[in-house]
Amino acid sequence: MTKRQAVMLVCLLWLRYAGSASGQEMAKRTEASENFVVGTITAAPGTRASGFLEVPKGTDAGTRIPVTVIRGIKPGPVLALIAGTHGYEYSPILAMQRFPAKVDPRELAGTIIVVHVANMPSFLGRTIYYSPVDGKNLNRVYPGKDDGTVSERIAASITREVIDRADYLVDLHCGDGNEALRPYSYWEAVGTPELNEKTRQMVLAFGLDHIVIETERPADLAKTVYTSNTAIRRGKPAITTETGLLGRVDTNGTDLAEAGVFNLLRHFKMLSGEPQRVEHPIWIDRSEVLRSPVTGIFHARVQPDQAVAKGTLLGVLTDFFGNAVQEVRAPFAGVVLYIVATPPVSQGEPLGMVGHLKPE
Repeated sequence: MTKRQAVMLVCLLWLRYAGSASGQEMAKRTEASENFVVGTITAAPGTRASGFLEVPKGTDAGTRIPVTVIRGIKPGPVLALIAGTHGYEYSPILAMQRFPAKVDPRELAGTIIVVHVANMPSFLGRTIYYSPVDGKNLNRVYPGKDDGTVSERIAASITREVIDRADYLVDLHCGDGNEALRPYSYWEAVGTPELNEKTRQMVLAFGLDHIVIETERPADLAKTVYTSNTAIRRGKPAITTETGLLGRVDTNGTDLAEAGVFNLLRHFKMLSGEPQRVEHPIWIDRSEVLRSPVTGIFHARVQPDQAVAKGTLLGVLTDFFGNAVQEVRAPFAGVVLYIVATPPVSQGEPLGMVGHLKPE
């Protein structure tokens, strides 16, 4: 065999090896050995790095988004965790404050992107639902616009730097400053059958026992509206979770959010161990958010997690002189997922949400 023939044989054997399972694994290891970059934040393998995604000034003031990237030393998926889409929802925000320090990057397979507070104007302004800068709900403007108002620019930045970089996503919510809420998750079955099954397994692995089935979300990639729907419409499994209530520093809600994230890390084999999956999920096959027909004062008559019959009195709306304006009643039998438990309401805003339990 000539020297040239020997070289050609070695090359042929290498090409066959690279196409084999072992060769693919080597490619994954090479990928895992690279730095992971989100904006200007760079995490080397086996490290965590924190910094800000800068949202430039536009038609209104700019802002910044605090992010931590945890880069494992082993190959694995990219999981994005987004807290603080609504700035008065403290439980997941606090969960994501303490979570990164509990993950050893040297034991991690893959990468975690943690968005600590997506909506800094709302967080610092202590506002429910809407940004104090542009009056918009961040979870209604995705995928955002680089030339839009600040909420739209935040959404565009998160879409580009977080959602598009991730393989899986969790949008972590809780009862806003006005909402008394029992924990639950959303299973958004709006993708392909394969994608829907992946999101179903995610929501079961997260561990909350009440699961709202959502089958209607915008399909237009230019108007995906919601954080999780933006990921799903890009072919990435995503879920939305709700743990905590009334803008409280709620230990139980914070613990549930953190435990759910660790369950998912085990579900994806990013950490060792088995997730504590829901053994007996309660599926909500129909849900309705009741909205106020008037601006006034709301007096709740039920508690979150309370079972109600069709027509059960949920609360009473009064004017600013104490005169009853309208009774609010359950549209069907089910469970109260949340109820507005603070007095002020504006026309069109939520008063509560009732879920219908799917028959077993």
